[in-house]
Amino acid sequence: MRKLKFFIATAILASCFAVGSSVPALQAEGAEERYYIGGMTAGFMLSAGGAQVIGLSEIVGEDGCASKPAEQAGLRAGDTICAADGISITNIEQLNAALERSGGNPVRLTVKRNGDSAEVSIRPVKEKKSGKYKIGVLIRDTVSGIGTVTYVNQRTMRFGALGHAVTDESKQSMAISDSKVYLCSVIGVNKGVRGRAGELRGLFLNDKAIARAEKVCSCGLYGTFEKTSYDFAQMQTVLAAPISEATIGKAVIYSTVNGVKPQQYEIAIAKVDEGNKENKNFVIKITDERLIEETGGIVQGMSGSPILQNGKLIGAVTHVFLNDPTRGYGIGIEHMLAE
Repeated sequence: MRKLKFFIATAILASCFAVGSSVPALQAEGAEERYYIGGMTAGFMLSAGGAQVIGLSEIVGEDGCASKPAEQAGLRAGDTICAADGISITNIEQLNAALERSGGNPVRLTVKRNGDSAEVSIRPVKEKKSGKYKIGVLIRDTVSGIGTVTYVNQRTMRFGALGHAVTDESKQSMAISDSKVYLCSVIGVNKGVRGRAGELRGLFLNDKAIARAEKVCSCGLYGTFEKTSYDFAQMQTVLAAPISEATIGKAVIYSTVNGVKPQQYEIAIAKVDEGNKENKNFVIKITDERLIEETGGIVQGMSGSPILQNGKLIGAVTHVFLNDPTRGYGIGIEHMLAE
């Protein structure tokens, strides 16, 4: 759940397409596998998959004339520069090095836009102030945000989080190369109100990763915890259950809305939709007055909060209803485990 403003995350809630049936999904993961209940808020540092353009700028060259090479070449905010003259670009430093190597000669850039690739020719300009070759772009190579870990497999230490796709402000899917997960502390909440989603405000606690992210898809973000990187001693383990075992009625979620410790909150499952092709398998309603008082209901940053019923893990929170922040959707855990 995320839209970054100095580690203040606004979630982008996306839908998922269900793959497979409940029985094969749970059999593939292991019917008797036990899972640590998540609910802890984590900070995710995801690769942008190259040098992502977030804005265009003007350059004053050595001759004192202003120019906009990137704009003239047709680059736009949201484009990702993946290669320069056939050499892969994965970060800002590599792009800067490629521009310096050009010596002011045209550079052939490979650019991704809305899932398509194209090549553009652009001539870097030597900036008067810095003496560096530039093309007039503001770029980034990583995107940071906070979300909630749903589960950690007790045996394999594999985790699943978020329960929905990860996209940036331009709706581009994030890559996951060299991506890390950090312990995060919730320092405040912007409460949700009718017509506007609330959000958790969090801080990365340190620069040591507690897990690595290895896969991102329409059902969430996945990776592996190191056994010594997080204290699992006090964490409860449960079995997972398919959507077919879920019933309308009482359930609980685990979320962190203050500090680093997850708390259990009461909810009601208002609808079960096993075959929903967007993986909106549950309609849930927050009934716990403590959570409503603290957050107004479901807020951005709570994506991935595990849903338990009858002592089993059945799903995760994914969406909030903008017209009623106490209500939202959840994905069935079988679809997360299938990934």
